Amino acid sequence: MSNSPIVLAFSGGLDTSFCVPWLSEKHQRPVVTLTVNTGGISSEDAAELEQRALALGARRHLLVEARPQFFDQVIRHLIAGNVRRGQSYPLCVGAERGIQARFLARAASELGSDTVAHGCTAAGNDQFRFEMAMRALAPEITVLAPVRDESLQRKTQLEYLRQRNAPEIPAGGDYSINRGLWGATIGGRETLTSADSIPESAWVLSAGALEKPLAEEQHELEFKAGVPARWDGRRLPPVELIEAVEAAGARFGIGRGIHLGDTILGAKGRVAYEAPAAEVLLTAHRELEKLTLGAAQLRVKDTLAAVYGDLVHEGKQLDPVCRNIEAFFDSSQQFVSGRVHLTLRPGSVWIKGVESDHSLLAATRGVYGESAGEWTPRDALGAARVLSLPGLLHSRVAASAKKGGGHA
Repeated sequence: MSNSPIVLAFSGGLDTSFCVPWLSEKHQRPVVTLTVNTGGISSEDAAELEQRALALGARRHLLVEARPQFFDQVIRHLIAGNVRRGQSYPLCVGAERGIQARFLARAASELGSDTVAHGCTAAGNDQFRFEMAMRALAPEITVLAPVRDESLQRKTQLEYLRQRNAPEIPAGGDYSINRGLWGATIGGRETLTSADSIPESAWVLSAGALEKPLAEEQHELEFKAGVPARWDGRRLPPVELIEAVEAAGARFGIGRGIHLGDTILGAKGRVAYEAPAAEVLLTAHRELEKLTLGAAQLRVKDTLAAVYGDLVHEGKQLDPVCRNIEAFFDSSQQFVSGRVHLTLRPGSVWIKGVESDHSLLAATRGVYGESAGEWTPRDALGAARVLSLPGLLHSRVAASAKKGGGHA
């Protein structure tokens, strides 16, 4: 039996908290907890996570900063593709699992460990995201998943921890919360069925935001080649900009939703989510693309975005086809630069207007609905006749069939 430490991906929630003493007792091996910061962890949160891990029996706790990598390798592609699942959910949690798995494998190698662990259940998507990434990155490492493999329910885990006088679980263990740079998800008893929403108090980023609505605010967001670059005129690194936008949007309860969709296993699943930064950035970026990209570019991007979203959702980010799609996204962003004028209101973001040096609207000599530019009225008449030809031919065939005759 190996005496090397088991490296546990640690979030501090019920499942991973349970795993610390259970793994240590079950396998008689030290446990090293690893938290990969892909967003949503303040310095105070980091200190509390370390205290919790050590109090639960971890021999050592590690924290890795991975927000820049998460943006560079994942989020910028989600923005470039305007990626949403089910036309609404912006993949605010789950997309970071590949990054976290990469750091988990690296930590195991540096610690001389042959075993890693996670707290995923048998019913969720994260088990596949973690394990597909781990199999690809480090197939020689054993992956343990106690909550899944032992079919452990939340009630059983809570009782196990109480018997060991473990630290109190955040939110009492009533809700399963995942938090990252791109947003947060909240799962609880209300999301187990399709009838109800979670209570106002359960929202993580914006609890109470809609009970005392704020007056609307005006903001400006600037993109450079598809990458968010300035917020209200301030040039910020992407991570800081996303966090600033999240703080502004969360005050208005922007980006709330409940995603109902298909899990990787094929069953239906439901989860509440908050993604204020994603909602603002994707809405603004999409509007800027309408000004700077052509219809065919937008149509092809939408098609690829749906495929890319499925691949990311299913934990297949290491598949070479993702690099191919990302290359298309990158090439499409060359002229997606400009300023988007926003109004933040309770529960929504409104696009007042958009400006760009690469505006296709400004490039035409015509004025929509008013006057022709590159064409004459006779050109327009001829174009109308040509464009109506398919409808004319179908009508002619239908009329002929009704009379019982042949083709005219």
